[in-house]
Amino acid sequence: MFRTFRIATAASLLTLCGFASGASAADLKVVASFSIIADLAKNIGGDRIDLKTLVPVDGDAHTYEPRPADAAALAEANVVLVNGLELEGFMSRLIETSGTKASVVQVSKGVKPIKGEEDEHHDEKKADAGHEEHHHHGEFDPHAWQSVRNGEIYVKNIAKAFCEADKAGCDTYKANEKAYLEKLDALDKEVRAEIDSIPRSKRVIITSHDAFGYFEHEYGLKFLAPEGISTEAEASAADVAKLVDQVKEDKASAIFVENITNPRLVEQIAKETGLKVGGTLYSDALSAADGPASTYIDMFHHNVKTMKAAILGS
Repeated sequence: MFRTFRIATAASLLTLCGFASGASAADLKVVASFSIIADLAKNIGGDRIDLKTLVPVDGDAHTYEPRPADAAALAEANVVLVNGLELEGFMSRLIETSGTKASVVQVSKGVKPIKGEEDEHHDEKKADAGHEEHHHHGEFDPHAWQSVRNGEIYVKNIAKAFCEADKAGCDTYKANEKAYLEKLDALDKEVRAEIDSIPRSKRVIITSHDAFGYFEHEYGLKFLAPEGISTEAEASAADVAKLVDQVKEDKASAIFVENITNPRLVEQIAKETGLKVGGTLYSDALSAADGPASTYIDMFHHNVKTMKAAILGS
């Protein structure tokens, strides 16, 4: 559970905040809530921003518990970038605790959200006083970045926020935005072509939690998952049994673990359905720099390659 804490002195802020100590005083200080947003910000801000990421690579924004250093970073920030759509349950309390005067930007603003099913199996388990701050997702699926077209909306919102906070750097941000959007446009076309090459009869796969709804909507793969849009709620035995029956009915082609989730549940389902685990997909976080999905673009390359190889047995 998030614990209230105080930031005692200005010196402690400088010690805890995590911004680069050698950064120029003119640098735009930016905090991104998690690694995918941070990578988009890096592509737009370049050397003009001093960037801090709260939820680390391979971390889970659904269950993240902030540290004092996170509040300190927000206190110094000029711009705070959040996904919105009720993904980061920890952010509103963290923003309040930090006392930040930064501009808080919801980078998913303008995205057409899709409906998400709220988890049905956690209220009873976590209604005790020790879980009074348990986070629930709202009506909509927050994983909008899983459509590259939505990623383009994120980028435009980030560039606009940077221009408003640092007018002197706006030409740079706009140039970076234009160049990066061209890369995303090419990526979107590539993803569509790769998915189109998969026979329609094989386009049903299983993942750990329901993080790929926007990918499904945009590109035409069907995803089944034992857990809902949040990883906070554990799938019940009934959920797993229902999924196993659905897998047999829909003839799923492959099953995958996610980098942010425990693989045991997927391994259990694989055993019960006879499917072989096809690899790891990156859903809510990027990999470390030496991993296969260290950037937003690399995440899509890796995921599509991994899905296609498992489905087609190549």
